[in-house]
Amino acid sequence: MTPPPGKGPSVQGRLVLVATPIGNLGDLAPRAVQVLADADVVCCEDTRRTRALLTAAGVAAGGRLVSVHAHNEADRVPQVLRWVADGRTVAVVTDAGTPGVSDPGARLVAAAAAAGLAVTAVPGPSSVVAALVLSGLPTDRFCVDGFLPRKGADRARRLAELATERRTTVLLEAPGRLAGTLADLAAALGDRPVAVARELTKVHEEVWRGSVADAADEFGRRDADGDGIRGEVVVVVGGAPAPAPPDDDQVARAVADRLAAGDSPRSAAQAVAQELGVSRRMAYQLAIDLRAGDGQPDRPG
Repeated sequence: MTPPPGKGPSVQGRLVLVATPIGNLGDLAPRAVQVLADADVVCCEDTRRTRALLTAAGVAAGGRLVSVHAHNEADRVPQVLRWVADGRTVAVVTDAGTPGVSDPGARLVAAAAAAGLAVTAVPGPSSVVAALVLSGLPTDRFCVDGFLPRKGADRARRLAELATERRTTVLLEAPGRLAGTLADLAAALGDRPVAVARELTKVHEEVWRGSVADAADEFGRRDADGDGIRGEVVVVVGGAPAPAPPDDDQVARAVADRLAAGDSPRSAAQAVAQELGVSRRMAYQLAIDLRAGDGQPDRPG
């Protein structure tokens, strides 16, 4: 592939990830506009959508647009790296949001970084972050799980993993599959808080908050009534509750079992502390007390 005509190679080549609006064109940052105007090549998920975005921003697309999407990103990597190595600035955008977050871009970044090429970003819109901060759920620890597998063992396995995930989880879903996914989440996770965000930054933005079961009922009803669910959807699920800490009797029995199996007080305390998540000092003191008294806690008959 020959390089698209640009403004000539930059002094130093670089790969620039540029975040683009997820709905509201007013969210395109001034620096993003400048980078897109100056770039020698613009790699984009859909050339038609990016051309329209550039036109709205007053930027001429020319012949600089190159398609890089989920199905061809791996094949495009060598050429993109050559452009950067030759001193060109290559901007990367997706249809909406931040490249590399459940969108093309991650392979390009990994390959460029491994090749020692300059990689930078113009941060900005992200449906994942927007939905997370609007959810009202804990944001100190979270994970992004993208789209769930559509069916079969892979889907069941992922749902089982979510059932024990303690962090807030961000999922993406197509509107036509939302009701079914919420029903599956309700069955797998039980009574868990959730926020369903759609049409973010647009006129009809909605953030629905409640339990997973209630969300499944609400969006299942909308689907059945033919109201339709429009717009890209982000589902934010609260983490699994922390297990109840073991009581003193449970810890004492665990220590006694270790001592009876021949462990020293120190090794018994270390093993029990790891297994039950209790203080090693407390477990060690129990072990010393049990060894000194040569006693065992009561056991069920």
